[in-house]
Order: sequence, then C-alpha cells, then structure tokens
Amino acid sequence: MMSTKKNNMAKQKIRKAPFLIIFIFLVLGIIGITVNEPSRVLEQATQICLSCIGIG
Repeated sequence: MMSTKKNNMAKQKIRKAPFLIIFIFLVLGIIGITVNEPSRVLEQATQICLSCIGIG
C-alpha cells in the first residue's frame, strides 16, 4: 500500500502555469513600482474624489 502512494506521488506532475502567472504579475508589479506608478494612481484617485465632491 505504501509503495503505491510513493509511485503516485512520483508520477504526479507539478503544474507550471500558476507559477508562471505569479512570476509575470511579480515582474509587472516591480516594473510599475520602478516607474513610480503608485504615486500616479494615488494622484488620479485624489483628483477624481475632489471632483466628485465639487472642490476640484
């Protein structure tokens, strides 16, 4: 019984797609941070909120 479990675990493949997607999102996040994107998003959000209130 124990040997069949080991054989099944050895035959089981690791899915690569989730790791690839996580890696792509990490790379894109790092690129966004290096080009100062978070401050730009915050600036636009502030402008939208002020215009909704009627100040901007």
